[in-house]
Amino acid sequence: MTETTHAATPQTARQAGPFPVKGMDAVVFAVGNAKQAAHYYSTAFGMKVVAYTGPENGSRETASYVLESGSARFVFTSVIKPATDWARFLADHVAEHGDGVVDLAIEVPDARAAYAYAVEHGAHGLDEPYELKDEHGTVVLAAIATYGKTRHTLVERGGYEGVYLPGFGAAQPMVAPPERRVFQAIDHCVGNVELGKMNEWVAFYNEVMGFTNMKEFVGDDIATEYSALMSKVVSDGTRKVKFPINEPAIAKKKSQIDEYLEFYGGPGVQHIALATNDIVASVRAMRAAGVQFLDVPDSYYETLGEWVGDTRVPLDELRELKILADRDEDGYLLQIFTKPVQDRPTVFFEMIERHGSLGFGKGNFKALFEAIEREQDRRGNL
Repeated sequence: MTETTHAATPQTARQAGPFPVKGMDAVVFAVGNAKQAAHYYSTAFGMKVVAYTGPENGSRETASYVLESGSARFVFTSVIKPATDWARFLADHVAEHGDGVVDLAIEVPDARAAYAYAVEHGAHGLDEPYELKDEHGTVVLAAIATYGKTRHTLVERGGYEGVYLPGFGAAQPMVAPPERRVFQAIDHCVGNVELGKMNEWVAFYNEVMGFTNMKEFVGDDIATEYSALMSKVVSDGTRKVKFPINEPAIAKKKSQIDEYLEFYGGPGVQHIALATNDIVASVRAMRAAGVQFLDVPDSYYETLGEWVGDTRVPLDELRELKILADRDEDGYLLQIFTKPVQDRPTVFFEMIERHGSLGFGKGNFKALFEAIEREQDRRGNL
């Protein structure tokens, strides 16, 4: 395997750059039933419904629920009556791709400047900068296209004190929030693209947003006997926004990326990694709520302590909960992956607890691939 790591850019230098970002603003999903999706993520992921828009407050064509956990924000939107271009896009998206991510929204200090820079450097503009206002202030929005039918909305909300965006009203939680958060932030969002397209999209983020290449994983070592993939990670200089980009690699059988592309109907967001301060508590709470995680054989843990060393969580507890561990020059991380959270084998989630490590679990690739292959085989898709 070839892994390349690039040194982080100091935050002050990044803020002075041509495309500064403040972080992830929201992950926006198009779903068949937003109310049911909001209830599932409230129950299973411990998120809290904080805002809503729908027919009751003037949105006649779509209904959207905004959920938060720490700094992480998910928005679930479904179509009530597809009479506008946006509503028709959402309805078509669900019909073609199933429930999935349509927008990785990024908070920026100046949406107009960010949009102008992106378009000047090759981005396809979807929405020119525009303002939304209400009694809580003004939000400036713009949007550019990325892989597949995914977009990046650029959100400038420094002059806004409302719950989410103008047009949204505060909403009560659907279920009683857990005593402690299941996760605190979005760590990274992973996109799958077609064979031969990874470098093209890495260059897009380099040129259009000024992102740098953080890590790359290429070669035969990130493979099993049957399948393989290649991955490169792009990030803003502060490492607040991180986007790994995957493409399939030639192998004997269908890889997890090939399966995703087939069932999603093209490129899109494969998984979202959620940062937690206590992965044990998170996994126990999510399992109790019905979330299914990938299984890891006990053999994985036989030699784990020899190369990972001591971690916050004892080895026996890692084995019990099927949590993976990895160590690099900066520290270690603990991680676990859910099974797909919808009937199509597409979008899933990762829980990650970092202790210094800036990596993505390189040492776990083989175990992860084999676990995914077992699920693919059960589905008849390997």
